[in-house]
Amino acid sequence: MAGMRKRFVSSSAEEDDTTPWENLHLSDLDPATEQEHPYASLLHCHRIQDSLLSSNSNFTGYRGVLNWIIILLVLTHAHLFLENFIQHGFLIDVRKILGHLIEDSFNWPSVNLILAANLFVLVGFYLEKSLERGVLSSTHGHCLHMINLGFLLLCPAVVIACEPKISAGGAFFSLWFYIILGMKLYSYQETNFWYRLVDSEKDLDGSVGQTNLTLGDLYYFLFAPTLCYQRDFPFTPKISINKLFHRLLEMVVVIQIMVGIVQQWIEPIFQRSDNPFSGIDITLRVEHLVSLAAPTHFLWLLFFFLSHSCLNFSAELLRFGDRHFYGDWWNAPNLITFWKNWNIPLQKWSHRHLCSQLVDRKVSPSQAELLVFLVSAALFEYLIALPLHICHLWIFLMMVLELLVAVFLGSYFHGNYGNGFVWLCLLLGPPLAVTTYFHDHYIL
Repeated sequence: MAGMRKRFVSSSAEEDDTTPWENLHLSDLDPATEQEHPYASLLHCHRIQDSLLSSNSNFTGYRGVLNWIIILLVLTHAHLFLENFIQHGFLIDVRKILGHLIEDSFNWPSVNLILAANLFVLVGFYLEKSLERGVLSSTHGHCLHMINLGFLLLCPAVVIACEPKISAGGAFFSLWFYIILGMKLYSYQETNFWYRLVDSEKDLDGSVGQTNLTLGDLYYFLFAPTLCYQRDFPFTPKISINKLFHRLLEMVVVIQIMVGIVQQWIEPIFQRSDNPFSGIDITLRVEHLVSLAAPTHFLWLLFFFLSHSCLNFSAELLRFGDRHFYGDWWNAPNLITFWKNWNIPLQKWSHRHLCSQLVDRKVSPSQAELLVFLVSAALFEYLIALPLHICHLWIFLMMVLELLVAVFLGSYFHGNYGNGFVWLCLLLGPPLAVTTYFHDHYIL
């Protein structure tokens, strides 16, 4: 560097003998001259900037921290699994699970419920045919549709409550099946009503409206991975056999992992208690909840991936084109964004058939969203509590608590902090409340 400085000074002196650079003080340099100085990059090494981990920094490169957390989680839970095997031995019994699945699959009350659902489907179809032909008026047809849907929702509740032979698994699957069927048939009748309004306007213009009221079209919609009906669904060019086998393999592997977590991790925690959650000491209750938080969260994540595989398997088999089943809920900066992204088919149905209809009836959008959220919370409570014959309102209250947290504390958490708060709520929220229901069912 000294050599460079000497050469630069001598060359500069040759060009201008009156003002050699070595006789100038740094403070005498104007900005233009300073930029031409060979040490310009060395003269100023500081600028205004924030620390990377400060709240004012826009730094987002946390990939290394994420890798560290993943490795730490793997090592921590590997230790927990090793300790579990040392204490309890190998508890995974595939034959026991297969026995339960066969018992639930051939549980005749459940099978009869699934078969009886076709009656409600046929009634809804012939009501639509009658409305199309003008045999029924729109008012009478809508009333008959609502009566049909009312009986559809009442039927599984009566059978599950009064039939002692139905298993918990069969009751849960039947109730889940009927709720989805009711939502689909409601969308079917309301969307066809909108189509008839459009077709009547086309008739006034002299054009002919297109109709697609066939049993094949209805049953395709019932099997399609969507809750919202339309006449022309988007289709993919062909079925990919490789994708079908890939999704099928995913479902088999994920189910095996879920079974292993339940038998090896969750069931020993259940066995440590002889009383339901509401009847044990508060200290022991907190200890059980903390022990169940991690396996419950893993089960919830695996259930999400299982849903991803099942929906994509159904879509590939039926060549159903719209496969936007969820958004990037894992990046949600707040709970409201999470609720809008974790289940897109349900979100579409709620917005299309509930929120928009309430807004048309002069209900404010915020009130409409609140009503829809409360209805969904009550529906999830109903879906878990009825098959287990236990009602504590824990799931409903937990979702309402999350809503209050999102409203009153959401403004204090932004960006990465908000996303961390979302994950904390998922870890200690409704999935853990669902596990407490199964704990009490296991004990009783």
